[in-house]
Amino acid sequence: MISPRFFRSLLLACTCMSTLHAQEPYSGIDPDGFDSNVRVQDDLFQHVNGRWLLTTDIPGDKSNYGSFTALDDMARENIRIIIEESAENPTDENAQKIGDFYRSYMNEEIINARGIEPLKEELAAIDAVSSTDQLIQLLGTWQSKGLGGPIGFFVSTDAKNSSRYLAAVSQSGTTLPDRDYYLKDDDRYQAARSALKSYIAKLHELAGLSDGPVASEAVLALETKLAQVQWDRTELRNAEKRYNLFEVSRLPELTPEMAWKAFFESAGVADLSEVNVATPSYFQGLEKILAEVPVADWKHYLRFQLLDSAANYLSKDWVDASFEFHGKTLTGVPEQQPRWKRAVDACSGAGAGDFGVLGEAVGQVYVARHFRPEAKHRMDQLVANLLKTYETSIHELKWMTDATKVQALDKLHKMTPKIGYTEKWRDYSNLEIKPDDLLGNMQRSAAFEYKRMIDRLGKPVDRTEWGMTPQTVNAYYNASKNEIVFPAAILQPPFFDAQAEDAVNYGGIGAVIGHEISHGFDDQGSKYDGDGNLRNWWTDEDRAAFEKLTSALVKQYEGYEAMPGKNLNGRLTLGENIADLSGMAIAFKAYKLSLNGKPGPVIENMTAEQRFFLGWSQIWRRKYRDEELVRRLVVDPHSPSAFRANGPVTNLDAFYEAFNVQPGDKLYKAPSERIQIW
Repeated sequence: MISPRFFRSLLLACTCMSTLHAQEPYSGIDPDGFDSNVRVQDDLFQHVNGRWLLTTDIPGDKSNYGSFTALDDMARENIRIIIEESAENPTDENAQKIGDFYRSYMNEEIINARGIEPLKEELAAIDAVSSTDQLIQLLGTWQSKGLGGPIGFFVSTDAKNSSRYLAAVSQSGTTLPDRDYYLKDDDRYQAARSALKSYIAKLHELAGLSDGPVASEAVLALETKLAQVQWDRTELRNAEKRYNLFEVSRLPELTPEMAWKAFFESAGVADLSEVNVATPSYFQGLEKILAEVPVADWKHYLRFQLLDSAANYLSKDWVDASFEFHGKTLTGVPEQQPRWKRAVDACSGAGAGDFGVLGEAVGQVYVARHFRPEAKHRMDQLVANLLKTYETSIHELKWMTDATKVQALDKLHKMTPKIGYTEKWRDYSNLEIKPDDLLGNMQRSAAFEYKRMIDRLGKPVDRTEWGMTPQTVNAYYNASKNEIVFPAAILQPPFFDAQAEDAVNYGGIGAVIGHEISHGFDDQGSKYDGDGNLRNWWTDEDRAAFEKLTSALVKQYEGYEAMPGKNLNGRLTLGENIADLSGMAIAFKAYKLSLNGKPGPVIENMTAEQRFFLGWSQIWRRKYRDEELVRRLVVDPHSPSAFRANGPVTNLDAFYEAFNVQPGDKLYKAPSERIQIW
């Protein structure tokens, strides 16, 4: 979100260049969103963002809105131009495919005329299932079609041998956001379950199937059984628990009745010799469910999975039904996105980890048009400064012994930064895109990506590969590659402002860089070594000291109430909270070091130290709809934005000094209670 002050500053610079006196530097702070009635010492988030919260409405087609979504909207507008130009005047093969896909999405007349004809073959395959073994075989076939089911199958880096790829199976198969939605009696969860049944019945009605009411009861009952045996999200975070290497020939020792051979053969990996079973007890539970639930109920479930996965690519009544459930009910969004936005997102990718149908083809053009080389150069410097500061900080840790420090420093020195965009773009030459076949395009894209995934088996890990497109407004740390990655689209105000004085950039993108580095040393990332292998490099004494600090952070965040009766899950959010706290601490130290012993400038009556913290808070401007906040509290490992702004600063002495925070102020913690990790 670009500050109005930014434009005023540019105008002032242009009109006053002939004066003899230099203009005051641009701070990068947007005071128009401030609420002066709230003291920064009591609530940093409300002080910086209170007026913005009061005067900003969440757009009708969004579940939440803030700095990230504003930048995402800007990126989408730029991507729309790229895609529409490709549709009107393709200049190469990639552009032709981008344009053809966009046309296929926008041509509602053809989509409406075809109805559910594209699903007839899959519906017939479901009808033909007459045994549990055939069910498992069909689920294997579905892997290459991007269809959901109770068995999640994927190929990724082997957590204990980061030089190779390893196949894995994990729990899957439920429609509602989390197992809690099935198992708890919260009013909102009960309403979601009721809405799910209505949605199932509606899709059956649209498909011309008469058994919708029966199917809705059967599917909810079956998904509830799956939820009962699933791991909760806190348990799923545990990297060591998720690693359970099996020879495929030994899988019957875990689940004697599961037809694994049929599953892997139909999934196209008949020669698979090893697999990581990420959630072993879930598969033992699934085996019992397969034995207990009649095949007829499983067929109801499969039909719904098929219809739900296709709904957004069928006629308008299907799209509206899907939005009514997934959008309105589960996230509280009152208005459906215009079709062009949905088309752009499907083509380009709609968020972290989503590559869309042609995400890197779009990204290559996006980078050429919208990523400045000077931004990459400035980021290179910032990353180098943050890594250097982290090194100094590790040397100075009082709670860690020298033996573990050596290992921590080795990991830090091996960490690889990636900035802007990939060095090796994805090759889409084998992906067939037709201008008049939307659902077919989605199916062929799923098959293309699946083949790309399973073709990794037996090959060395490609360390040049990115997990996000350059047009994604986000950043990430990858433990198996020990890398920190910053896509081009996040390198804009308020995160990174080339026109602003350094304090706000260190409080914005500097803290984001520090955050991603810190993920290498959070409660789970710290279990991986410098080569990306899941290996304990800690002494028992140091691990115990670390866990004492992180337990205090869990307690701090579990004390925050996000909405009446709903507190944060301190264990689910622990990794992100560690990264926020440590990232800020390191970014502040890096900023002070960048001054080379000189004081930072006072700009707009704000000290440099104050601007650092104000800049941190303004990147977390965000509002949520209630339904979306309820969902995030159970599925999102990140704390809601207000607590990301306020939580870390209560532990940082520099914040107390910058704003003279005293006992009695709401953000005050006694020095002995302040948590300092990295």
